[in-house]
Amino acid sequence: MAIIGMFFQDGLTGSAWGDWAVYTASPLRAFESELGVQAPVGFWDPAGFTADGSAENFKRRRQTELKHGRISMLATMGYITPEITGKIPGFLSPSAGLKFADVPNGLAAISKVPAAGWGQILAYMAFCEVSQDQSAGTKAAAGDFDWKLLTSSDPEKLKGKLSAEIANGRLAMMAIIGMFFQDGLTGSAWGDWAVYTASPLRAFESELGVQAPVGFFDPLGLSKDGDKATFMRRRSTELKHGRISMLATMGYITPEITGKFPGYLSPHLNLKFSDIPNGLAAISKVPVAGWMQIVAYMAFCENSRLDDIGHSGWGSDLKKGTPGDFGFKVLTSSDPAVVSKKLNTELANGRLAMMAIMGMFFQDGLTGSAWGDWALYTESPLRAFENELGVQAPVGFFDPLGLSKDGDAEVFKRRRLTELKNGRVAMIAAMGYIVPEFFRWPGFLSPSAGVKFAEIPNGLAAFTKVPAEGWMQWILFAGAIEFGLYPEDPSRAPGDYANGGVLGIPNASTLPAGEVRNKRLNSELSNGRLAMMAITGMWFQDGLTGSAWGDWAQYTDSPLR
Repeated sequence: MAIIGMFFQDGLTGSAWGDWAVYTASPLRAFESELGVQAPVGFWDPAGFTADGSAENFKRRRQTELKHGRISMLATMGYITPEITGKIPGFLSPSAGLKFADVPNGLAAISKVPAAGWGQILAYMAFCEVSQDQSAGTKAAAGDFDWKLLTSSDPEKLKGKLSAEIANGRLAMMAIIGMFFQDGLTGSAWGDWAVYTASPLRAFESELGVQAPVGFFDPLGLSKDGDKATFMRRRSTELKHGRISMLATMGYITPEITGKFPGYLSPHLNLKFSDIPNGLAAISKVPVAGWMQIVAYMAFCENSRLDDIGHSGWGSDLKKGTPGDFGFKVLTSSDPAVVSKKLNTELANGRLAMMAIMGMFFQDGLTGSAWGDWALYTESPLRAFENELGVQAPVGFFDPLGLSKDGDAEVFKRRRLTELKNGRVAMIAAMGYIVPEFFRWPGFLSPSAGVKFAEIPNGLAAFTKVPAEGWMQWILFAGAIEFGLYPEDPSRAPGDYANGGVLGIPNASTLPAGEVRNKRLNSELSNGRLAMMAITGMWFQDGLTGSAWGDWAQYTDSPLR
């Protein structure tokens, strides 16, 4: 995260440390010293309203912000104060017989204020607006109406107080919007959600299955209509699915641990229990008579229940008003709190079991094994390449685009060879960015052209300074590596050149096979991958700022200017 942040600020400011003060295209340059630019956010303009750098527009918006903030602070206090201190005694409108105590708190007060009251409010607002010159450059335009509630002879203290006013106004704008929201939904200034009758929580928040920490969980809003019959039907279905899933999950696990029943599942078919594979494969082995028994038992459970008042058949639990209660009192108690806890536990376990059995079906279907033996998953790209170099913890074999899913070893090795070459070049390039900042060769790069090493800028700008002969030398050197000195040997590992190390210097490829060799080759791959990320970031900040270290002060097109 840190290095990405460094790349970002370096790319925008042209400085490895992100000197934003010299980032000349930023509206920060115009407005960063204004009131309201406060830590930790600083100058915050995500919508880019100040991208044009217009001081006039900025001041108009700041004036509006101050007014809205002041009104919001008054409105917020107007919500809070009557709840704590009570209301003013006496009459709000003696002629209308309206007492202050008769005016409800919050939005409901709007309908109670007499027309004369609204007239007074509007007249006062108009007085505040027109009693002083608020044109550009005046004190009033900056929010100073000579009401010196916030003042000091010390400029720093005055700035602190005015900044605090802006900050409090911003908080108040957020607060009053929240109060309006909860007041509008609940009809209560303090947001009494117990009176929010349109909430799906109202109908079902006390039902079984509403458990901490999630509470009533209905992200799709299936219960928002408040239809109790529909809710009960879904709850009954959930309980049945949960019970079946718990049995199915145990059916997956138990045979793997305790083994299978002795004897015959179907004597006349000579089919033993031990012949039935665990998991999905068992579906094809169960005789037709077995499936009929399963279906018949399900029908019996659905239709045989007869409750105390004569309800029977499908849905008898719903008619009784207790979803899932078929009279099989496995979970019961004389204590209502204990039985409620047990039934809640059943629901929770059933939900977990539904998740568990789906996972088991998934891995069983892909691997052919109830326990998900991924070694049997022959279509997995891990099968072909999981033991290759570069497959390292914690990611393992990482191929999110599925480029290796065809299992083509030749294509994989070509990509690995390309990755190694790019990583090696990137490591050299990354060092090439860093070293010249600390050290440059003395003397001439091109004596004939009179170009010294010290005259070559670091980074992308160097491209325009390298003579044509220099580019030719690079191309010839790359060609010599590819086709002359170190030709590719199909019999060797990718990147393992037949002539040994780079330029005759022994490297890990020349070591005898073993843990040390594999560790070093894996390290090279990892470092190459990091270097590819690093050099890309360096190019990004260099291209945006014109500086190898990303001097963002030179990035004149930044919205922060």
